Amino acid sequence: MVESIRDDGKKVTTDRRYFIASLSGDVKRFAQAVRSHWGIENSLHWVLDVSFSEDANRTRKGHAPENYSILRHIALNILRKDTTSKKSIKLKRLRAGWDTDYLEQLLDVLQAA
Repeated sequence: MVESIRDDGKKVTTDRRYFIASLSGDVKRFAQAVRSHWGIENSLHWVLDVSFSEDANRTRKGHAPENYSILRHIALNILRKDTTSKKSIKLKRLRAGWDTDYLEQLLDVLQAA
């Protein structure tokens, strides 16, 4: 069980999450595993949902869901490599759709890698 307490200045909330794991009884190791899971959630899945609306995607047949997922990951990696702009991933993605020169610049970064 993991108990987390959040204080946003207006109210304090307590959340309990239960896990089933094959880890030994070492609390530090368990806490590290939980934190690394949420690190992945926050750095990848959240970005994909906010920037690409991944959770709203309703593609369900055949290999299409996996193929679209791979394309979103590739696009995310390309956008993260772009250091010419400090804008968010979502704004970079939108700009690439509107500005052909910027899109070509992003693709050149991919080709150079």
